[in-house]
Amino acid sequence: MRQPIGSIVLAGGGTAGHVNPLLAVADEVRRRNPEAQILVLGTTEGLESDLVPDRGYELWPVPKVPLPRRPTPDLLRIPLRLRSAVGAAKEAINTVNAEVVIGFGGYVSTPAYLAAHNLDIPIVIHEQNARPGLANRLGSRWAKKVGLTFPNDALRNAELTGLPLRAEIAELAASRATDPVGTRAAAAARLGLDPKLPTLLVSGGSSGAVSLNLAVAKAAQQLSDAGIQVLHLTGKGKLAEVTELTKGIANYHAREYLAEMQFALGAADLVITRAGAGMVSELTALGMPAIYVPLPIGNGEQRLNAEPVVAAGGGLEVADRDLNADWVTREVPKLLTDPERLREMGAAAASVGVTDAAARIVDLIEGAKLEPGSNGEA
Repeated sequence: MRQPIGSIVLAGGGTAGHVNPLLAVADEVRRRNPEAQILVLGTTEGLESDLVPDRGYELWPVPKVPLPRRPTPDLLRIPLRLRSAVGAAKEAINTVNAEVVIGFGGYVSTPAYLAAHNLDIPIVIHEQNARPGLANRLGSRWAKKVGLTFPNDALRNAELTGLPLRAEIAELAASRATDPVGTRAAAAARLGLDPKLPTLLVSGGSSGAVSLNLAVAKAAQQLSDAGIQVLHLTGKGKLAEVTELTKGIANYHAREYLAEMQFALGAADLVITRAGAGMVSELTALGMPAIYVPLPIGNGEQRLNAEPVVAAGGGLEVADRDLNADWVTREVPKLLTDPERLREMGAAAASVGVTDAAARIVDLIEGAKLEPGSNGEA
């Protein structure tokens, strides 16, 4: 029989991709035990500095310790910085007498894992990407349990849990399951969109993606002529160019950013997007068809993120170099004017989606707390 967690330290920050899953897990811990002591490790400059207190949790500042992927002069400064960060993490763990420490990757997770290992506190990890980051690869050497968003064999003691959903997305998933037509109409009305028109959502994330922006904006007239409505979230500083390209074109709605992303997802029939872990997880949980355009730089993790849903038939993958106005003009209207194919893609996306990941991860945490023995050795 599982016992609710009485005290826990959660570590993660820097980006919404780390903070939102952390908060979803914290909420699930609190739901199971309203009296639980919950402390979040983070930096004072990351998104967590606002998001964590706003959700009602205490943020314990830990010095930022970036780990360079290749030899640089910064390597010489790491031991001192890391010692200070590990000390801060140890103090936090001892302050709440934590039963378990869970990390989500990012700058503060490495000192959290080291501190927990030194104090012989059980470690649980959640890895959001198909290709694990440096911090989680290190922490997995000692972790009792590892939750994965996407299948991979790089981390031991791992099982597939999915990505914990933001509360707004979890609510949207439940609403779409019970009243898909009403949910879509309400979301469209909230954004001033026509619920009768097939709707394309374009989003390259908060910073935007120039290649996505230009490919779709240059096809704006053809999309409008096909009776398609576009909601285009351009990203910070990228609205002017899209506005200029789409000036005077009917049913083309461009915005720089939308805080209430759940309404954009609720109103859309098809999404063109990058393949970050958060977006892939939310779209599959919602059962939404998508065209994924993985980021062409980095370690290729976005392509791996999209692989399971594309293989299931829930999305299309297009290389960034192949996405242009001609491709959009040729392929998007065919999709958006074929309701049966959209339904099939949505069902396929849902088949690989997870809506209860936060509960699965807290199950792992409770299991790790009850396991006998200390953390494994490297």
